[in-house]
Amino acid sequence: MKCQRFLSIPVSAVLLLMGFVYYITVFVFIEDWVGLQSSAGSLNALNFTFLGFLCLVSFSACVLIDPGHVPPSYVPDVEQSRASDQEPNKNGAQPRPCDKCFTFKPPRAHHCRICRRCVLRMDHHCMWINNCVGYWNYKAFFVLVLYAAISSIYSTVVLISCSFQKDFSGRVPLKMFYVICGAGMIGLSVTFGTLLGWHVHLIIHNMTTIEVLGPNMLKWLCPTAVSHLKDGLAFPISHDSL
Repeated sequence: MKCQRFLSIPVSAVLLLMGFVYYITVFVFIEDWVGLQSSAGSLNALNFTFLGFLCLVSFSACVLIDPGHVPPSYVPDVEQSRASDQEPNKNGAQPRPCDKCFTFKPPRAHHCRICRRCVLRMDHHCMWINNCVGYWNYKAFFVLVLYAAISSIYSTVVLISCSFQKDFSGRVPLKMFYVICGAGMIGLSVTFGTLLGWHVHLIIHNMTTIEVLGPNMLKWLCPTAVSHLKDGLAFPISHDSL
């Protein structure tokens, strides 16, 4: 069952990390900074809770949504194959047999040694979601990275703002706690920010944003809005426009 994907150490570690970051941001840093009872504290707590909810929903979607596999009935397009023979090195359009599945792979499909099957438009196998990132869950993965980057930066700003007005005189353990948390949050911000920039770069150079996120801008940030996707077996290539 798909829910069994949550029963792994990396997935559990991510959930624990999300819970820890949420707790220290809301009940430690925001409380020490402006107080949860104040209007500013309530607003910041509400904003971060909403971001945490979006992260949790996107993460769950990444874990539960099947990335897509090559159906047994898949047969390469004959005309496309002939055109690909003339341009064998362009766009990965030439049908390729899989040595493991003993069948043809559509363009952008790859065999995952961990999942033991060919995955449609495979990006990579991510141990942190115990699943491949592929055609059907790539959008969920992308918005997860986006929300995680925003949440990490938000938490870092709150932590820094809190530390500026905190009196650490004679409170070495508390100071060490803030330093360790600050280093961790900065590390998460840089990691997710870099990962987000990398995937934006991939989207810009390998396919259009519309192909990944969909034509309706109001649904771009919803990880489960994938009704615009087709079957994942064919993609526009250069000779289609000739």
